[in-house]
Amino acid sequence: MTTFPCLVGAAWRKSSYSDGGDNNCVEVSDGFPGAVPVPAEAWSAFIGGVKDARLG
Repeated sequence: MTTFPCLVGAAWRKSSYSDGGDNNCVEVSDGFPGAVPVPAEAWSAFIGGVKDARLG
């Protein structure tokens, strides 16, 4: 069985690798040992950019 951390009340911050852009950033939340919570829409956009060779 896979379990996921409860992210209710998580404090999100922009990743320091995001260059501070409003539309070109990934948000993360600290305090989840063994996990790196990232909002699903931000992660999907990041992966899409990597696949399209726009990032990385």
